[in-house]
Amino acid sequence: MGKGTVYSAESRSFYDRRTGTHIRQVTTASAHHHHPFFIIPAYDDLMQRMIFVSYRTGTPQIFAEERSSGQLRQLTDRPEFSEWSVHPSHDGTAVFFTAGTSGWRLDLETLEERELVNFSATEMRDSGMVAAAMGTTALSHDDKWWAVRFSVGEESALAIVNTETGDHDIILRRDSIAHLQFCPDDANLLYYAGPLTDRVWVIHRDGTGNRRLYARNVERNEWITHETWIPRTRELAFVDWQRGVRCVNVDTEEERQITSFNAWHAICNTDGTLMVADTNFPDRGIQLFDPRDGIGEPKTLCYPNASSLGEHWDGPFPYSDGPIQVYAPQHTHPHPSFSPDGNYVVFTSDRSGFAQIYEATLNKLL
Repeated sequence: MGKGTVYSAESRSFYDRRTGTHIRQVTTASAHHHHPFFIIPAYDDLMQRMIFVSYRTGTPQIFAEERSSGQLRQLTDRPEFSEWSVHPSHDGTAVFFTAGTSGWRLDLETLEERELVNFSATEMRDSGMVAAAMGTTALSHDDKWWAVRFSVGEESALAIVNTETGDHDIILRRDSIAHLQFCPDDANLLYYAGPLTDRVWVIHRDGTGNRRLYARNVERNEWITHETWIPRTRELAFVDWQRGVRCVNVDTEEERQITSFNAWHAICNTDGTLMVADTNFPDRGIQLFDPRDGIGEPKTLCYPNASSLGEHWDGPFPYSDGPIQVYAPQHTHPHPSFSPDGNYVVFTSDRSGFAQIYEATLNKLL
């Protein structure tokens, strides 16, 4: 058993007891599984495959569900694999990931792994369980550019990699760089998360235009986190924990409120017409809401019943005096996100004792 191994379909279906939503459980093996971080798609645009991480071989490795057959296929068998770095290409031909100090391109037909770049004598992730410690990456929507962050001594660095040639430029060095996401409407623009006390930054792909898009209100002790673009608007949304979700237009810097419930990880569909978010403290289930009307009245899709570990979320902003040690294993968080066609929401839940991947069917009336 190893790379290339094909497993029989494990999919099973049920209905959420409280909402009636149809849910498909994708994985069932007695091991932890999770889909990519919520700002990274789990599927290619044509939804030929769902890409996920499985621990069923004893170490985290990349797997795919072939959606035409339901079969599961192991795609990697690599040491030092960074499990939250996974980013499927939009055209369905490749998966990009980091392992050790290298960035890799995995061909989904041949399973050939090609080293695109090697950041020798660096650390790809910070220590810990959150933010820069996760090592997430970003891919432009034309699949031409891959953004990778890594550490150089006490600094963080941001590199832009050509996905065909591996040519790359380090466009930024600063105190902290965490999550990244290209603007879905502009392959020359991306956001990155700065320090926990100063999160919201944007930069052009060539390294110009680095600027703070939103300054945290210290007097209100704001907890700004979990940024993501709203397609077709050039607005960057972010969670103002637990006051809801707000956004800023990258061109005009106009701010507006999107919703006011305790959205935790919130992301938009590809049309910019619907958002989904999990909730915590209290857990109100996975919620759907309209990002356009300034109200964002939530409607419950389903209840993942995940343990959602991370006691530091149950209180005010804890990082004013610097980093703290937290216990927040990411596979215990639902991290909901939409399928490209907008018909499903994928999420992770450890409700069974192991983290498994689930796919909820959207009610067309919502």
